[in-house]
Amino acid sequence: MPKAVHKPIFAQQISMNPRRRSLLRRIFFCLVTCLAALLWSQPLLAQNDYTWDQIKARFEAANPTLKADAINVQEVKAEEITANLRPNPQFAFSQDGTQIAPHNGTWTPLSGTYVVPTLSYLHERDHKRELRLQSAQEGTQIASSQHEDLERNLLFNLRLAFIQTLQAKAIVDLAHQELDYYDKIIDISRTRFASGDLAQIDLDRIELQRVQYESDLQAAEVNLRTAKIQLLELLNDKTPVGQFDVQGSFGFSDQLDPLGAFHQIALDNRPDLKAALESIQQANTNHKLAIANGSTDPTFSGWYTWNSSNNNPNATQTLGASISIPLRIFDRNQGEKQRTLLDIDRNQQLADATQTQVFSDVDSAYAQVNSNLILLRPYKNKYLAQALRVRDTVTYAWQHGGASLMDFLNAQSNYRGIQTTYLQLIGSYLMAADQLNLAVGHEVIQ
Repeated sequence: MPKAVHKPIFAQQISMNPRRRSLLRRIFFCLVTCLAALLWSQPLLAQNDYTWDQIKARFEAANPTLKADAINVQEVKAEEITANLRPNPQFAFSQDGTQIAPHNGTWTPLSGTYVVPTLSYLHERDHKRELRLQSAQEGTQIASSQHEDLERNLLFNLRLAFIQTLQAKAIVDLAHQELDYYDKIIDISRTRFASGDLAQIDLDRIELQRVQYESDLQAAEVNLRTAKIQLLELLNDKTPVGQFDVQGSFGFSDQLDPLGAFHQIALDNRPDLKAALESIQQANTNHKLAIANGSTDPTFSGWYTWNSSNNNPNATQTLGASISIPLRIFDRNQGEKQRTLLDIDRNQQLADATQTQVFSDVDSAYAQVNSNLILLRPYKNKYLAQALRVRDTVTYAWQHGGASLMDFLNAQSNYRGIQTTYLQLIGSYLMAADQLNLAVGHEVIQ
């Protein structure tokens, strides 16, 4: 008799239910697919790439220094309300004529009491209030221009950090490309060694050279992380570095407008120059106000008297009026007049110095941009292609025995150096362009 074979109950159930087994497989496949999709998409969802315009908008909305200075502009503007206020009228109430002791046996304390309510008002002459308001409004304009100048300088630092991040990203990409390319060279070398076409010492030297590529990649990744940290610090953002990234064009424009065009843009847009010119206007207004403050302001008063004591026994209710005029014999505001007159000349000199500084800034930044363009043009038009051609030619010749190992390694090193220098020159160009934007007070080069 053949021996019976006993299967596990679970196996028997599955073998007896092929449809159920197929259903379980489909469910398992769907679960694995969904889990893989979730794990794959999580880094993408966590990664945030920001353009320059987005970075700039976040900075303007969150930077505490910029927000504090904007509040200062509002405080200066509030002073316009104070400057435009009229003098308050004055109200006085006096009482006299009350008998406080008997005389000749008679004591009628209230029969001779009289009261005098008085209303007075100081009249400001020579447009003092209007000049105060004008000076305050010009002060608000100066504060607004100074706020724009602060924003200009802060955006310059932000743009530098943004450029450094783009440059670090470009160098990381180059390091990855170079390492991948060199790994292919190592694979080819190992194949040649296995076939007896390459000596062990040459293979060792080739593999040891990979350390330099690994070091370059690690250094580039550290620099990229540092650049992102500095950018996040300027943004006052607590986002983890791994979830933050930027994107933008890392290149250069070969065209550069004449120097005179940048001079005119700077004269029209530099906020510190605007503030200097507005200070001259305010100084003139303050001088006019000092002259006006030297004039005489009369005070008009009027009062009503009940039960007055005067020469007319029937005049129990009377009205009175007076005008008070200060005699400006000694104090005619001479010191303030002289000070504000000197302040006009001082602000004029400061404006001239600021204009000279504007031209100097533009000239220096323009020269730096032009210098970088002079270096970049031959790289773009000639050196990059030459370095690639030399590397590929020497590599091909080395693989076929037509070049020495030293020639091959030198060609690889030269190509890597040319590529790295090119990226560094682009970074220098963009930083110089940022300096030129700072000098003219406007983004003339993106």
